[in-house]
Amino acid sequence: MRLASFFHKGRHGYGLVSDETVRPVTREFADQHSNLRRALAAGALGEIGANVADPISLEDVSLRPAIPRPGKLIGIGMNYLAHTEELKRKQPEAPSLFVRFPDSVVGHGQSLVRPAASEQHDFEGELAVIIGRTARHVGVADALDHVAGYSCFLDGSIRDWQYRTSQFTAGKNFFHSGAFGPWLVTAEEIADPQALRLETRVSGEVMQQGNTRDMCFGIAELISFLSTIFPLEPGDVIATGTPSGVGAAREPQRWLRPGDVVEVEIEGIGALRNEVVAERG
Repeated sequence: MRLASFFHKGRHGYGLVSDETVRPVTREFADQHSNLRRALAAGALGEIGANVADPISLEDVSLRPAIPRPGKLIGIGMNYLAHTEELKRKQPEAPSLFVRFPDSVVGHGQSLVRPAASEQHDFEGELAVIIGRTARHVGVADALDHVAGYSCFLDGSIRDWQYRTSQFTAGKNFFHSGAFGPWLVTAEEIADPQALRLETRVSGEVMQQGNTRDMCFGIAELISFLSTIFPLEPGDVIATGTPSGVGAAREPQRWLRPGDVVEVEIEGIGALRNEVVAERG
């Protein structure tokens, strides 16, 4: 299944995507599970297909992030060796973690905001993993059983702010600097999440090409590692790192500019597309 969160005629909703339409969950189902995160927490994902209303054209809705307000949005830095090398950094011996706030990302088709404070807005295409049931002290062998599905993620980074200190928080959390979507593809639809082609394009030019098999720490390892630190809850999101080709490592450097269109496409999931605008005010 492909499941999307959206805004339509003044109301937030979620539902089943098919072809170029979304079938919202019924009013009765939404009364029980008001958003996709709560449906995951209730273990009701498998019930959605039998509880949908008439279809709405995707052109008539505004897509929100696949999980609009996750309890945790965790980024993994330097998880592809070629990316670590292009940044001239040392490959970490354990997963390198940072967090993003929910309002730092937008949904598919929404505007990416290049902040007024910087011109160094960089692009990082990534696979997002959405947790489906609570994971605490989970072993690697069982970790993927806790995954609800997968999505595309644009980890927009404001590089000069990112490197002002040893912590990445500032550069990873500018308002609407990243994106997440267009939808959640349920785990059974992805035969092997460690064998997915990923491509990032900026205004039609291919910037990044990679494969999730090249992660230094695989999805199962990341879930096991994180669940040792804190419980991973339904709807939590892990952005699993980016392959090489980012703007900061290019000669000359390539920063996102107003008018650019960024696309992150992942095999079996689809393409996340966003246009860059300048911050107002």
